[in-house]
Amino acid sequence: MNHRNIFMKGRPVHLVGAQLKEGEKAPSFTLINTAMEPVKSENFAGKIVVLSCVPSLDTPTCDLETRRFNQEAASFGNQAVVITVSKDLPFAQARWCAANGIENVLTLSDYKNEGFSSDYGVLMEETGLLARAVFIVDKEGIIRYIQFVEEVSKEPDYRAVLDKVKELMKKGESL
Repeated sequence: MNHRNIFMKGRPVHLVGAQLKEGEKAPSFTLINTAMEPVKSENFAGKIVVLSCVPSLDTPTCDLETRRFNQEAASFGNQAVVITVSKDLPFAQARWCAANGIENVLTLSDYKNEGFSSDYGVLMEETGLLARAVFIVDKEGIIRYIQFVEEVSKEPDYRAVLDKVKELMKKGESL
């Protein structure tokens, strides 16, 4: 799917920024954690990184998605990390995680400079929020999977994401 064909409640939205492709080196990023500290992509070197981009944790679909990835991430061990990225302020992310028992997903915010949003091409021009997308980056920092959800109010294809993570984890075990 051309990831520029994204809709929010049936209305087309325009995505700002790069149009990444599988097989490319993932752009480096600096996001803000719930303690208001910068977190760099380099912190996850040597791990499979699942970047789950969502508009806001305080919406029903984003809530469901992050809870589901939190449940699934428990089985990844230390080989993979799931990061939910939104424009929510870090204190709002911390509140949401505490209220929902989120322990296996790291929530990071791009509220400050929008570098991640434009570098990954997920910034919706009309709202200033992130489109719903999932990127999987392998242990070498290469993008191995990209999924843009065409209708932002829908959940991603979890099975496709989890199958790719398991495939990459299995490859890592056989090396």
